[in-house]
Amino acid sequence: MTKVLVRWLLLAGALLLVAHLYPGVVVKSFTSALIAALVLGLLNTLLRPILVLLTLPVTVLSLGLFLFVINALMFWAAASVLDGLAVTGFWAALVGSLIYSLCGMVIDVVIERLFPGE
Repeated sequence: MTKVLVRWLLLAGALLLVAHLYPGVVVKSFTSALIAALVLGLLNTLLRPILVLLTLPVTVLSLGLFLFVINALMFWAAASVLDGLAVTGFWAALVGSLIYSLCGMVIDVVIERLFPGE
């Protein structure tokens, strides 16, 4: 349980970092970042697998590059649902989702080293 909470807090911090690094993404507060990280996690868990399956032919034809579009759509969808997260357009969602994904990969490595075997 601690591992999940630490990951959630770090991902919320990553959203704040994305907003700081890229002007096309705006996060109002840390509380908004916490809620946005939760919504992004839910969207990526529930909706993303369905979208990946439905767009499999396009993904194969694009050699997997269409997955970046799906990530951007998830980021954009979260911003459209939430008041505390704003994205200026599709390209901002694409860049924001790329930065957020890179941060998420680093966070996953750190979490696995901090909590081995959990």
